[in-house]
Amino acid sequence: MKKSLLLLAGSGLFFISCKESKFKGYEQTENGLYYKFFVKNDTTPQPQVGDGIAIQYIIKKQSNDSTIVNSKEVSRDGSGVARFLLQPPTFKGSIEDGILLMHKGDSASFIISADSFFLKTNRMNELPPFIRPGEHLNVYIKLVDIKSKKELEENQRKQEEELSRLKEEELKKLDAYIAENKIAVKPTNSGLYYIELKKGKGEKITPNSVVKVHYRGELINGTVFDSSEGKEPIEFTVGVGEVIPGWDEALQMMQKGTKAKIILPSSIAYGKQAAGPIPPYSTLIFTLEVIDVKAPVAGK
Repeated sequence: MKKSLLLLAGSGLFFISCKESKFKGYEQTENGLYYKFFVKNDTTPQPQVGDGIAIQYIIKKQSNDSTIVNSKEVSRDGSGVARFLLQPPTFKGSIEDGILLMHKGDSASFIISADSFFLKTNRMNELPPFIRPGEHLNVYIKLVDIKSKKELEENQRKQEEELSRLKEEELKKLDAYIAENKIAVKPTNSGLYYIELKKGKGEKITPNSVVKVHYRGELINGTVFDSSEGKEPIEFTVGVGEVIPGWDEALQMMQKGTKAKIILPSSIAYGKQAAGPIPPYSTLIFTLEVIDVKAPVAGK
């Protein structure tokens, strides 16, 4: 067992209605859950159904200790922390039953039915080929954090207020930028400002054209968040959603050799979503230069 994920702890509830277990070192609750707590924390908060929880976990076959999934290998940031709302137990002796025994900071090992986990919790139509009927799973869990329903609702309210503020500020910042830079071109119906810097002479870009483009992207305050400078130009198909809507629209106003500055309100960029260094509701400014254009293939 990997000690980094097994800083295990328990709760006072697991002493209630337990009985002897057929698995050495484990006790069993009345609902059939086999459990083993390694450290316990009776004074920290305990989750309820509907709370937001953050856990680290490893799931293994009980028969041979082979790993089925390790949250450290599937988490987006490599932390191994998975966040989700705690659902009602999907069967007696389920993982959810185990989590409901825990307190914040606790970690534990549970043995559960593989059949029930895959067919009931995961709602699969049949067992995976590596699982035999009647097998058990070892589940190792560390309960990293808990957010109550009330906390989640308050956080959601604050996030919505912040997004509303950013949306209002974007319009003011865009108006100020247009005025300060004396931009005379009118926006398109979508809000795109297109400023041609160099006229092209080659193939015109149409939907499904494959293009190679050099680019530089800035926030409205001048911060450069991405650039192809010193790299190969990026290649993609225009008009099929491979890039943000503002790019698809602007490129169809260009041709091979064209260089242009485009100003994209967030409605045709990333909207209310943050994207790496780009905050929600950000107007983006790009310099695009079309290096090559391949006409759409007939029939596509």
